[in-house]
Amino acid sequence: MSEQSEVQLEDLEMEKSAAGALLPPRGDAGPEEDAPRTANDLEAVFDIPVTVSAVLGKTYLEVSQLMKLGPGTIIELDRKVGEAIDIFVNNRLVARGEVVVIEERLGVTMTEIIKGDGV
Repeated sequence: MSEQSEVQLEDLEMEKSAAGALLPPRGDAGPEEDAPRTANDLEAVFDIPVTVSAVLGKTYLEVSQLMKLGPGTIIELDRKVGEAIDIFVNNRLVARGEVVVIEERLGVTMTEIIKGDGV
């Protein structure tokens, strides 16, 4: 049998990009490593589709209440008029914003970016 030896490896801390992809650690490899990152560094993930949802509010109903709903029924939500809405990307809260009307369509203006929790 071959002789076993322990190999000590440096702990490499992987950084996460804005899209959640793992990036290699920054090191002292040269001037390129010290350059600030730009949007071009993420070019490989630009074509990945994501689901964006804007949640106006939530409510909880029993099935019996749900079955009674019909056209014109008003459902009370847990938010007040003018309160910020939640913006989710792939079911993850990323921002808060306000509803706006753009040429007879609804849109959302982001007013606050939610920082990641490091996960």
